[in-house]
Amino acid sequence: MRDDSVRRVVIAGGGTAGWMAAALLAKTLGRTLEITLVESEEIGTVGVGEATIPPIRTFNNVLGIDEDDMLRSTRGTFKLGIEFCDWGQLGERYIHTFGDIGRDLGAGQFHQYWLRSRAEGHRGSLWDYSVNHCAARANRFDRLERIADTPLAGILYAFHIDASGYAAYLRRYSEGLRVNRVEGRIEAVERRDDGFIQALVLSGGRRVTGDLFVDCTGFRALLIGDALGVGYDDWSHWLPCDRAVAVPSVGPEPLLPYTRATARDAGWQWRIPLQHRLGNGYVYCSEFLSDDEATATVLANLEGEPLAEPRTLRFRTGRRQTFWVRNCVALGLASGFLEPLESTSIHLIQAGVTRLVHLFPDKRFRAANIDEYNRQMLFEFDRVRDFLVLHYAATRRTDTAFWRHCQAMDLPQGLQHRLALFRAAGRVYRDLGELFTEAAWLQVMLGQGIVPESYHPIADAITADQLRGYLGNLRTIIVRAVSRLPEHGEFIRRHCAARGV
Repeated sequence: MRDDSVRRVVIAGGGTAGWMAAALLAKTLGRTLEITLVESEEIGTVGVGEATIPPIRTFNNVLGIDEDDMLRSTRGTFKLGIEFCDWGQLGERYIHTFGDIGRDLGAGQFHQYWLRSRAEGHRGSLWDYSVNHCAARANRFDRLERIADTPLAGILYAFHIDASGYAAYLRRYSEGLRVNRVEGRIEAVERRDDGFIQALVLSGGRRVTGDLFVDCTGFRALLIGDALGVGYDDWSHWLPCDRAVAVPSVGPEPLLPYTRATARDAGWQWRIPLQHRLGNGYVYCSEFLSDDEATATVLANLEGEPLAEPRTLRFRTGRRQTFWVRNCVALGLASGFLEPLESTSIHLIQAGVTRLVHLFPDKRFRAANIDEYNRQMLFEFDRVRDFLVLHYAATRRTDTAFWRHCQAMDLPQGLQHRLALFRAAGRVYRDLGELFTEAAWLQVMLGQGIVPESYHPIADAITADQLRGYLGNLRTIIVRAVSRLPEHGEFIRRHCAARGV
């Protein structure tokens, strides 16, 4: 190793963020690093991220994790998308599914041909051409990469997992790669004369020194916030929900392969199916609803008996003004919080630690590395924020003060631009490096009632008969493929059933 190589990495805090960081750093750089993770059994974890999105599979694959083994350990299920109920208007629902919808024709996007067919009187749903949607509605699942003998992609999926179980799974994995776990509460952060962090001081006086420190201390942000003074950009004017009440319950059959987000009077309620229970919670705005009212609402809407007392969390949506400063990188809740509406919590941890690996520093901590990391993470947070804000801004509900507030609020400039493009002729785009795809933006806008005034003229390049044949063939292929898939619960029983469930 070079004399200026970073040799000692200290991760402050465990939970999902800490152990994801430990696992990836140990797997990719472990031969050159001494990795220490400090956490205290006295401090509980928030346990965010029971629902994931497809990039988590890339993370697991890099680690070499056996997917079925992970699902058995976390009592997990498969996820094909998120069903949104009552967001546009009361009584409406749609699923934001993963993966493609239809198949593009040359330079023409599929949805433009669907918009033309709609203008000509066809009443079929856009989601008729989504393999994931049709499988979700039929409660079916299989690991289907492509539909045989066709050019169509198969099923793109993620997971529902017990977040605490996933952290424990990664802890065992990391310790197997010689990550050293230290039990202790962080009482102070020592800094050098140049402002860099030198050591963590634990209760009892023990010091843990390092070259690079990763702040995974949750909302407390002991390193990036308290010690280094990095500010926090509050986004509650765009994402007004500031509290959540969570409670697990007995899970009913069948075991559905999708998350559900149901809009309530002052926010929304999640439903996440695991093998052994349902995860439930109400994300709400305290300006329009009391804690007691929120708790009563979520308990009244459980599908089975509660398995624990409801737990209330308080938060401010937003992000750090910078994520990496000097020799400290913030991950997880220490870096920011975007409510779990589109299951991005674990992904943002994954994105942060992956970029840290790609831009891993030496002891000189060059500004170019740090600036590029911050540029990329700021971009990612901002684009995810806009996508979440879309769900609130696109409501047509006026039945409560909360939803009227959402309709009236100012929008980020980038989101205003996207909406204007889509309303005119259904144009959607994805910036390079952006998380959410054109299909994701399309589904939320159409699903919540934003209908373009026209469509792209490229869709007029084929005849009406060709258009009917094109759509009809796609629909036939998808229906046939989905009919051959096993039932979701049966697939789990055959491949990854947890012990004792």
